[in-house]
Amino acid sequence: MAWIWLEAALPLGIIAGMLCVMGNAQYFIHKAYHGRPKHIGNDMWDVAMERRDKKLFENLSFSD
Repeated sequence: MAWIWLEAALPLGIIAGMLCVMGNAQYFIHKAYHGRPKHIGNDMWDVAMERRDKKLFENLSFSD
């Protein structure tokens, strides 16, 4: 009777482990494809600043 908690803990551990595996797989696939980790909470302002920075760096490299 003392080991009955293991009957519930084992499936919960498997489910939690699979959730961690899926989350890490998404992280590494995104990082491999884009070359950097995903920016959490990316709004329109962040997108506009990334485009601006990209243009600035391109213009800077062409001027050299």
